Amino acid sequence: MTAGSGFSSGIVGLAGRTDHRQSATRSADFRLAGAVLPLVSPARVYICGITPYDVTHLGHAATFVWADAAESVLRSVGVQTVSCRNVTDVDDVLTSAAVARGRHYDDYAVYQEFLFEQDMAALRVPRPAQSPRARHYIPQMVQLAAALIATGNAYERDGSVFFRGGGAVEASGLSRDRALELAAEFGDNPEDPVREDPFDVPVWRPSTAQDPAWPSPWGWGRPGWHAECAAMALAAFGSSVDLLVGGRDLTFPHHAYQAAMVQAATSVGPFARRAMHVGAVAYQGRKMAKSTGNLVLISDLLRTYPPAAIRLLLLNRAWQREWEYHEADLDAAAADVENLFAAAGRPDRSARAADAVTAALLDDLDIPAALAIARDEGGEAARGLLHLLSLS
Repeated sequence: MTAGSGFSSGIVGLAGRTDHRQSATRSADFRLAGAVLPLVSPARVYICGITPYDVTHLGHAATFVWADAAESVLRSVGVQTVSCRNVTDVDDVLTSAAVARGRHYDDYAVYQEFLFEQDMAALRVPRPAQSPRARHYIPQMVQLAAALIATGNAYERDGSVFFRGGGAVEASGLSRDRALELAAEFGDNPEDPVREDPFDVPVWRPSTAQDPAWPSPWGWGRPGWHAECAAMALAAFGSSVDLLVGGRDLTFPHHAYQAAMVQAATSVGPFARRAMHVGAVAYQGRKMAKSTGNLVLISDLLRTYPPAAIRLLLLNRAWQREWEYHEADLDAAAADVENLFAAAGRPDRSARAADAVTAALLDDLDIPAALAIARDEGGEAARGLLHLLSLS
């Protein structure tokens, strides 16, 4: 049988042909972020992964559980998927955290990645097909910098290579003032006098004695954050992806610059046919973040609640909406899982209920609507949803 086909060869003769609408894999309209996204197999999904310097919190998990759910929905309608989730293990924050603990940066990164993978396995998020680590892709990052210089989209100054980033700001639709605020918030230095423009960002930069360093045509140094993801995505999928998944806070500057670099280097656009920026999780009135310390750790939640309850807590809402975590919501999610199992044990009320669940999921991943149908109709609709969302 050929990949994606229901038959090993074509049927010759009218007598051997059944209704093709019943036997053939049907194409499905997948609506995401306000428009239909036509897909062919394999759908290439790039998931912006972790910087492995601390433990996994609920905000991290939201992105990866939603990416898993999106892939599961696509596979359920016959679209094969191939995923890539990077590990940004060359980063100044990681280096500083490792030094503070008396560890070498790459040794510390491997340890933190192990803890992250434990949490993902517990939440039933499978490993992606590809998991590139930044330290293994330095040659590709050097090649990207050279390509950007060759196309006139980057320039070298004092051992740094800067990407001309004004176009990324224009494409984002942000005002210059707001873009400058966000750039500074994510650790960039727009006031650097070496740059031609405040929105130019480093593709390559010199390393001090305390930083990891690799040789390059511009001297010993290390890649910039946005360039790391751009180069790893290029290595995994080439010049474009079907779906880019990450936290909503990464929309600008990170994903804007990642896309701009790939497009500038390859002359192919758009880099991402569609982006899925998952809404941030707040706790105690502020966005959940390591910098603020208001973390709800996955490892802690798993001591008290089943993985299915945590998954449903994250999924039972619009994927792009920001929300605030309350423990009572997790109790409610655990009850919802139990109710869905009870519904799965009932006889089917309607032969079309399972199709209605699928239709809801294909409509911008409307899991609340799918859950309501499955709970009310029971039977195969509920059993299918439990399986598709990895709740059983």
